[in-house]
Amino acid sequence: MSALVGYAAYLPRHRLSDMGKRVVASFDEDSTTMGVEAAAALLRAHPAQPGSLYFATTSPAYFDKTNASAIHAALALPPTTFAADLAGSARSGLAAWRAAKAAGGLAVLADVRTGRPGSGDERGGGDGAVALLFGDPGDAIAEVLAEHSLSAELLDRWRKPGDPAGGQWEERFGLEVYLPLLKQSAADALAEAGLAAADHVVVVSPNSGVRKQAARLFPGATSSPVGHAGAADFALGLADVLDRADAGETVLVLSAADGCDAIVLRATERLPRARQARPVAEQLADGLDVPYLTYLAWRGWLEREPPRRPEPDLPAAPPSARSAGWKFAFTGSACGRCGFVHLPPQRVCKKCGSVDEMSPRSLASTPGTVATYTVDRLAFSPSPPLIEAVVDFDGGGRYTLEVADALPDDLKVGARVGLSFRRLFTAGGVHNYFWKARL
Repeated sequence: MSALVGYAAYLPRHRLSDMGKRVVASFDEDSTTMGVEAAAALLRAHPAQPGSLYFATTSPAYFDKTNASAIHAALALPPTTFAADLAGSARSGLAAWRAAKAAGGLAVLADVRTGRPGSGDERGGGDGAVALLFGDPGDAIAEVLAEHSLSAELLDRWRKPGDPAGGQWEERFGLEVYLPLLKQSAADALAEAGLAAADHVVVVSPNSGVRKQAARLFPGATSSPVGHAGAADFALGLADVLDRADAGETVLVLSAADGCDAIVLRATERLPRARQARPVAEQLADGLDVPYLTYLAWRGWLEREPPRRPEPDLPAAPPSARSAGWKFAFTGSACGRCGFVHLPPQRVCKKCGSVDEMSPRSLASTPGTVATYTVDRLAFSPSPPLIEAVVDFDGGGRYTLEVADALPDDLKVGARVGLSFRRLFTAGGVHNYFWKARL
């Protein structure tokens, strides 16, 4: 049986100040791009070739198409890595946890939570992603002591396919069903683990009443730090605890969604040395305010005056397939004779003229330096102005990229940037994914 060997969370930078700094995915982010951000950060810290990738979300960018395959491509995983989606409910995140744990694979959980303007879902939700890597128990940062699940059919909340927001029954109804399940799951899981209590307790649920009652049932309990985050909910709460738990401490995670799932873990001696590079609390504090009307436009609740320009062309399947390494993994080519790095990849070296002596080189995790940049206030962008920068990558390679999540005054020549997997635009129902620079 495999163990948890690494984790990484990703929180978008934008915040709605009017709603208590609600975490908001940008216009060019979706569950797939956020999943890439979390998984890429995890694999940079814990280099691995997981044999399987399970992606869980309640807000898939595509239906009837595997979203995990785009994450697989962006991470440049080998074709033999099995990639599959688990979608439709908050409990999908636990299904991904179990599948990855059983296979010693990678679980990626991400969600963009939407709600009607002024609704509780809008106020109480949050966007984010978590990646969890399972592997050799000898490398464990936390060992799983017990897992216990209870399933229940109840009409607490629902959303039909295609609807932009869901419905829910009065929270008291769900609360009355969930409370006994929470108590029983906690008791059974702790008994299986041989514990009277846990040092840390995380309680998450799409039912706001459960979250309100958590501290009364389990004194000192915490929840997801961003509000309800769908399939990523329990994992964000767990990541926040792992950021600060000491070796030997135990964690009880309870997720009440269409039943109740309980997980008991014990932190190992490796955890303090193997925490994620950017703690959840640090990411939460690094916010960029977004006006409420802009947010509504991003989510499609507000229709703004469109640009007086032609609609972008539908991304075509054949050229996308031919350039998949470049498009998804930012893979260029390095000349085997002189070492010159080409972005995008080329057959003929621009420096020495050699032909077909190239080797692929992915720069998706390579930082770079801004050589020059421009602020375009005329080009259309859902979040104007449009900022583009010419980036010189460490070790070679230069390319012009749009800059994500930045204000004009943030940028300067010589600034250091990394890459972020984003959605350039959507046309004809097809998402055009590529990379942007990010400070």
